[in-house]
Amino acid sequence: MQDSKTVIIVIVAVIFLFVSFRGCNNNNERYQQSSENEQKVQYEKSPVDILIRNLSNEQNFSIILFDMDYIEGSDNYKHKYNALIERDDSVYVQKTDWVTVSNIFFDANIENMGMEIASKKNGKVNKAVSPAGYTNYVGNEKYGQWRERDGNRFWEFYGKYAFMSSMFRMTMFPVRYSYWNNYHSNYYGYGRSYYGPSYNGRNMYGTNSDYSRANNSSKWNSKPTDFKSRVRSNVSRSSSTKRTRSSSRYSSSSTRSRGGSYGK
Repeated sequence: MQDSKTVIIVIVAVIFLFVSFRGCNNNNERYQQSSENEQKVQYEKSPVDILIRNLSNEQNFSIILFDMDYIEGSDNYKHKYNALIERDDSVYVQKTDWVTVSNIFFDANIENMGMEIASKKNGKVNKAVSPAGYTNYVGNEKYGQWRERDGNRFWEFYGKYAFMSSMFRMTMFPVRYSYWNNYHSNYYGYGRSYYGPSYNGRNMYGTNSDYSRANNSSKWNSKPTDFKSRVRSNVSRSSSTKRTRSSSRYSSSSTRSRGGSYGK
């Protein structure tokens, strides 16, 4: 009789251990799946990342956020880019079509229209935001020179590269040596974004600047002010919510994992 009780106790213990082991495995499987989903949210490549990857064989390039747009009542955020690519003694311009971006990426670049949002110089990629052309072309004696006027020095492209002067709207917004030098001395290489000098509380460069508003072909510039204000507010709120939910899922998954490990 005693032997029968012992056998029953052993069987029950084995079943309990088996069920506990399966429960831990299920928790770990759920955690692994949750972690993979979290990584997809956190590390989903933006169109700029894809463009950088496609240009990986180039030693020097600049990617400019040329325009942006939003289809009201949807989750459809759009960007359009210009990529300037150096090859030998020439600079080529690669213009993208409209590409869809996430609300998080749109929100992160809401102030960066007309700006260089990624570049590569001598093989090194830089994602700090700067005025278009400041990293690779302005100040590069291969493409132009500093000219003195009225006691100040301004950048001037050689005739062969005059199209960049037009692209960077330098006729209306000439680049002073002091602006360019400030960028290269205090921002470039430090991971800091530069929007130029500020006048009356407004930066010289960026989405709301006179510089960007001078882009007459911009779809964003053609939108009413109240529309742009709504988009700014909505995308800020929605991208913040998405980040919070992602963070909550990650925290919850981590807690389950720690509990499962402890049970084991």
